[in-house]
Amino acid sequence: MLRKYPLVKWSLISLISFVLLVVGFGWWFMSLLPSEEEFPDLSSVKPESLPYLAQSESAPRGKILTVVTSTDTMGNSGKSTGYELTELSRAYYVFQANGFEVDIASPKGGEPKVVIDDEDMGIYDYAFLNDSLAQFKARNTIPVREIEAESYQAIFFVGGKGAMFDFPDNPYIQGIVRNLYQTGGVVGAVCHGPAALVNVTLDGGQHLLANKQVSGFTNEEELLLIPDAKSIFPFLLQDKLSEQGALFEKGPMYLEQVSHENQLITGQNPWSTWKVAETMVMELGYAPKQRQITPEENAVNVLNAFETKGSAEAKALIKTMTLVEKKEIERILIAKHSVMAAMQGDIGRFFRLVGLTSYVKKVNKNLYIR
Repeated sequence: MLRKYPLVKWSLISLISFVLLVVGFGWWFMSLLPSEEEFPDLSSVKPESLPYLAQSESAPRGKILTVVTSTDTMGNSGKSTGYELTELSRAYYVFQANGFEVDIASPKGGEPKVVIDDEDMGIYDYAFLNDSLAQFKARNTIPVREIEAESYQAIFFVGGKGAMFDFPDNPYIQGIVRNLYQTGGVVGAVCHGPAALVNVTLDGGQHLLANKQVSGFTNEEELLLIPDAKSIFPFLLQDKLSEQGALFEKGPMYLEQVSHENQLITGQNPWSTWKVAETMVMELGYAPKQRQITPEENAVNVLNAFETKGSAEAKALIKTMTLVEKKEIERILIAKHSVMAAMQGDIGRFFRLVGLTSYVKKVNKNLYIR
């Protein structure tokens, strides 16, 4: 019996060492993230204080309709949902800054539920919350049944998981899209927004999506965060778009991916919103107004370099961006991708992305950059 004690002793030491190692790594990982003191308070930002918005095109170029979901619960799951603020606010300001009047509609009209993720909020999103006109429109959305498609040059469908429930079978949405598309208007959608297009047929009987390159929220993205998505949603968006004849274009998870098929412009996820909106402006015949790229977009570019060229190229880009171009990189987004890698069981990828997060902090040690 006495011989067993050394084994117990060493097992206990190994366990304690492992726990200390995990705790130590966790502490180090958290130290890579910016502290609250590093973040400026953006809650009171006004749109008129932002040069991109304060110097909008003076000559009116027409109207663009944005559509948000009226659904506030995911089916029978009891899980709360709504439209994504960032997908509305960023597109809204791109359209406005480029000379378009923007209306906001929803299937039911009135004030739909909005999803606000504090970690994803940027300066334009806070500005939107402090924009009295934008807030009036967002809280008093026009019922889609009252929309006259002839009044608009384009339509943009905002994402949010609620769109999976009240966009696909809405006859008014289908009619607006059909009318606009067939008269040369531009149709855009992002994330779950393309759910609005899955049942649209043209006058000749052909499906709108048939043989067209389309992007939308992927099965992989959906199932990672909602494993029981197949039982909650009426369909998985990627599957449905493909079933309806779309040539689905899939980019890396939670990174920018935009498909541009003439008048039809679709984006994979929230990180595609800026490009979808600016591509719509371009398709309407105008060069998109120049704006300062956001720290989040810079992080997306770094992650795209990591995905396509590897860690070395991503680090080289980080160095150029920060030390030469003096650009901000939101390293929280890179850290989030490392966590997603861990959730997928890809430990090697997890450590490479953690290393990339650490490198951003190291390169910026003498700069105030996230």
